[in-house]
Amino acid sequence: MTVTLITGAASGFGREVARQLVRRGEQVVLLDVNDADGQVVADELGAPYLHCDVSDYDEVLATTAKADEITGGIDAFFLNAGISSGFSFGPDFDLQKYRRAMGINVDGVVFGVQAALPVLQRRGGGSIVCTASMAGLTGTPFDPVYGANKHAVVGLVRALGPALQPMGIRVNAFCPGFAETKIIVDIKEHLQGVGVPIIPVEKAGASVLQIFDSGATGEAWLLQAGRDVMPYAFRGIPGPLTEEGSRAGVLDPSAVPEL
Repeated sequence: MTVTLITGAASGFGREVARQLVRRGEQVVLLDVNDADGQVVADELGAPYLHCDVSDYDEVLATTAKADEITGGIDAFFLNAGISSGFSFGPDFDLQKYRRAMGINVDGVVFGVQAALPVLQRRGGGSIVCTASMAGLTGTPFDPVYGANKHAVVGLVRALGPALQPMGIRVNAFCPGFAETKIIVDIKEHLQGVGVPIIPVEKAGASVLQIFDSGATGEAWLLQAGRDVMPYAFRGIPGPLTEEGSRAGVLDPSAVPEL
């Protein structure tokens, strides 16, 4: 039976993915800082719940080790915890909110991957899906710090894909548009007013399962309302030229020393 560890499991994508995995006969371990709601989901699904602040490196390592111990091994990680920043640059810049957004949205993924690697290596491989956002694929003037966070997650995943592949570990990013979660609460009325469709959380959950099942790695999977989830096609960058103007050699990622 596949075991999946889920961060941000008390609500939104985390809760829905947990429900869908359990419905298809798999086991989950739920992590969140919202203990009241997290325990409600755990009781509903008959799953273990652990308190975990994903911005705390030592806590992430310890909680992952505990989850590994109580389940007998973890096969997949859904690194999903995230928040909107709620501020911008200029007079409204809030250093405390900035540090919190970076800690949860970026550090939480980095720490989660670091904790997951030895666990998955003991299983002979596995899969990691990190919740990014459509904001990681385009500009987000309404929340630039959130956009920066999610671009960082997408960049990390694209780099880790080939780096972790020799270990049998796949890693992908989930990049949804505006979906029915707490993150859009403050702008939901505006979105509906201008006719932007909201992605149902059930569709988002099914899309995450599709990413886990895809066999792909190093991809940023875009989900837009009314469309199926799809790997985003990056244009790529023009290669270097020699002084004479001819194409220079292209770096082979497989030739780079292991991380």
